[in-house]
Amino acid sequence: MDSKFAFSCLLFSFLVSLHSVISQTSGTVNVGESLTAMVQNPPWLSPSNDFAFGFHQISKNDDFFLLAIWYYKIPDKTVVWYANGGNPAPRGSKVELTADRGLVLKDPRDSEIWRSGFSGGTVTHGVMNDTGNFVLFNVSSGSQAVWQSFSYPNDTLLPTQTMKIEGMLSSRKSETNFSQGRFQFRLQTNGIAVLNPINLPSKHQYDPYYTTGTQDAANSSNAGIQVVFDELGYLYVRKRNDERFNLTPDEMVPVTGYYHKATLNFDGVFTISRHPKNFSSNETWTVITTIPKKICLELNGPQGSGICGFNNVCKLKDDQRPTCECPPGYSLVDPDDKYGSCKPDFLRGCEVDGQRPQEDLYTSVELQNTDWPPSDYELIKPCSQEDCRKSCMQDCFCAAAVSKDDNCWKKKLPLSNGREHNEVSSMAFLKVSKANSTLQKPPIAENNQDSLIIIVSVLLGGSVIVIFVLAGLLCSGSFFYHKKHAENHQQESSMGMNLRCLTYKELEDATNGFNEELGRGSFGIVYKGVIETGSTVPISIAVKKLDRLVKDGDEEFKTEVKVIGQTHHKNLVRLLGYCNEGQNRLLVYEFLSNGTLASLLFGDLKPGWHQRTQIALGTGKGLLYLHEECSTQIIHCDIKPQNILLDGSYNARISDFGLAKLLMINQTHTKTNIRGTRGYVAPEWFRSKPITVKVDVYSFGVMLLEIISCRRSVGIETGENDREILTDWAYDCFHRGTLDALVDDDPEATSDMERLEKYVMIALWCIQEDPSLRPTMKKVMLMLEGIVQVAIPPCPCSFSGIIS
Repeated sequence: MDSKFAFSCLLFSFLVSLHSVISQTSGTVNVGESLTAMVQNPPWLSPSNDFAFGFHQISKNDDFFLLAIWYYKIPDKTVVWYANGGNPAPRGSKVELTADRGLVLKDPRDSEIWRSGFSGGTVTHGVMNDTGNFVLFNVSSGSQAVWQSFSYPNDTLLPTQTMKIEGMLSSRKSETNFSQGRFQFRLQTNGIAVLNPINLPSKHQYDPYYTTGTQDAANSSNAGIQVVFDELGYLYVRKRNDERFNLTPDEMVPVTGYYHKATLNFDGVFTISRHPKNFSSNETWTVITTIPKKICLELNGPQGSGICGFNNVCKLKDDQRPTCECPPGYSLVDPDDKYGSCKPDFLRGCEVDGQRPQEDLYTSVELQNTDWPPSDYELIKPCSQEDCRKSCMQDCFCAAAVSKDDNCWKKKLPLSNGREHNEVSSMAFLKVSKANSTLQKPPIAENNQDSLIIIVSVLLGGSVIVIFVLAGLLCSGSFFYHKKHAENHQQESSMGMNLRCLTYKELEDATNGFNEELGRGSFGIVYKGVIETGSTVPISIAVKKLDRLVKDGDEEFKTEVKVIGQTHHKNLVRLLGYCNEGQNRLLVYEFLSNGTLASLLFGDLKPGWHQRTQIALGTGKGLLYLHEECSTQIIHCDIKPQNILLDGSYNARISDFGLAKLLMINQTHTKTNIRGTRGYVAPEWFRSKPITVKVDVYSFGVMLLEIISCRRSVGIETGENDREILTDWAYDCFHRGTLDALVDDDPEATSDMERLEKYVMIALWCIQEDPSLRPTMKKVMLMLEGIVQVAIPPCPCSFSGIIS
């Protein structure tokens, strides 16, 4: 009896295995079958093994996968369809074919990432066919598909695939980032197929840079109704009268010996390509045609950045694909995205540049055949090349000028739709910083004395004796002036730098009697003011009036001035001067026009996801500088959105550093009174433990969650108790896999789910109760920039709620 049972089990196992082999050979996938996201897991194959459906590892040594379809026989794994481009699946995720919901993709925490969905009935099986189309069938529909991947294309069309009116392809963000990119291929309701860029956050469609001649005009039979990629490899727009508008050349290579694909690439170029089915190891995809032919020259719309980002320049490569390069004096906002925007490394704007002649600060670089057409703000004609260059050099608004045929177009920032091509046939003059340019004040006093000597000499004419007497008096005055000035200079140098020493009366006048309050901090009140610099253009300042000095306030003030005077970083607020007069101690900072990060995050208008991530990166860089890169290590002790200011370009700048207890280089910790703000204070402040730079890491983690969610860390009056403490709720969202709730379903953030999840994990590491578990700011930056992988964090056990 036992032997019969064993035989029966063996026979059953064999039949199951045989059924699996037969199903795989036919491309059939049965309800209940599943795949797991791991490197060695075999995919579901089409009958010929030409196509595979399964998990594609985004990059080597990466723990995230795409649910995708790709050419199985081609070694470079050319992906032609994907389900979860904006939300990659972690290792261990599973996709299963279910009867009631179709394909369902879940992460290891059993949270749903994606599902196919279908209209009615019960799914009986799926088929990965040899056209590259994955199809779901049900009982009631017979051979009719209830869902198919061909109906939901991403960036690629395959032979036998069609696209109807209002159908669309969307490019990737980059070659390896499968989130939605900036370009679309669409068949509009009027029958025209177009290529157009979009604004990513809002999905607003800019003007097309390529259109087909298939518009519905007087004769409606000429309108396009379908984009067809037929089985012979021809791509065309089919009109109502069955005429074709061809997108491929008239003569094509037969499809029987080649694979074909049509792809909207991340750089906006639509390419139709072929690959031999029988190939040697060094063969790859060959481009048959590119649309458009000269993409750098095609975008001329008044909106958007163009093929490359703002201030960037597009150049065509030999393969008609674009590359981008920042012009001299500019650098990439994101060093990992050379197709992104560039920022000027030297231009400071009219408010600052107006203090000195432009030609003292800048020179020009000549760029042949280069232009940014939509950035014009003034046309001068007739105007020679040299006059064009000079006009830009003398104009603090001008970032570049383009000269062509006695016309001069002056350009403002940001420069958009940049291109370099011999068909541009113009000369661009780009303003760049002089190598020896400084921001030192002009020698006003000396110039005034020289002028006075000349004036008196002229007035007195031939009275040489009187002239010598007056000249002697002036020289004596100049001697005493310079002696006093040298003493002041020496005192200022001993305080740390050549800061401007101002009297209380000067600052009282500059602030109109301390009339306009900008904000209140731990050490005093900040007022807005305007100060003369010796030029025709005064500058705006922020004056911090220290009115809560402790016993050793004078020493603390001197220490701060000394340290801040030696501390310079693009993500720190710059100290311009000070007042140390009796009991009056004031600090004079540069005024930043866009206020605090708190006002931006918690105001009525929610800032964009990309802008928030850039602010997080900038703040992290400034904090890393304070901790590890400046000569005297500084613990801030009060990192919060109110102490992060935003300049005219919304770059983050840390303020109030140096006002807290300092650590010298040879010290490792200190104990002091509790400092900081409720909700941002690390647990060690309450436990008589050493205070290290890790208290700033904790505060940065809390603030990073605020940047992500645009919610305050405590005191959220929403009526939802589970969201009252942001740190606790953020961990719950991460643990449950509901990060979309953390960002209120912000489409821009949820479409960048990989970065969103990474930033949340970094924040959770930063707010760990045990300081030794928190990363240093150096490691935080490496994780934020994607250089170091982020491990799954444990529960942080937040203590933010105990602070009164």
